[in-house]
Amino acid sequence: MPFELPEEALSETFLAASGPGGQNVNKVATACQLRCSIFALGLPPDVYQRLKQLAGSKLTTEGEIVLTARTHRSQEANRLEARQRLTELIERAYVRPIKRKPTRPTRAAKAKRVDAKKSRSQVKQGRGRVKLD
Repeated sequence: MPFELPEEALSETFLAASGPGGQNVNKVATACQLRCSIFALGLPPDVYQRLKQLAGSKLTTEGEIVLTARTHRSQEANRLEARQRLTELIERAYVRPIKRKPTRPTRAAKAKRVDAKKSRSQVKQGRGRVKLD
């Protein structure tokens, strides 16, 4: 189920990107900085908590996720990449982690472990100095 980003929660600004592009990079603002208010997304509380955890340093104190895309040379490609990354981040927050069920070793496994310890102990005891009686 792909997550649909509400347009009212998003704001985009375009900046001058760094990196390859020659003179074009100095003249054209191609890098896209996407801001998304996580409060405007209307997420369930558990998904909201996981999104805060996943976003990490991309989350501001005002509750906005800030993503910057500058890998492409065109504004539109960077805009699409930023939106794609945000969508993937939100979709990952929807995935509920699987709880680990603690297991116990069987009685046979315990006995096998004790037997192995005893046999290893016997081997090590046999390595001591030889006593001549």
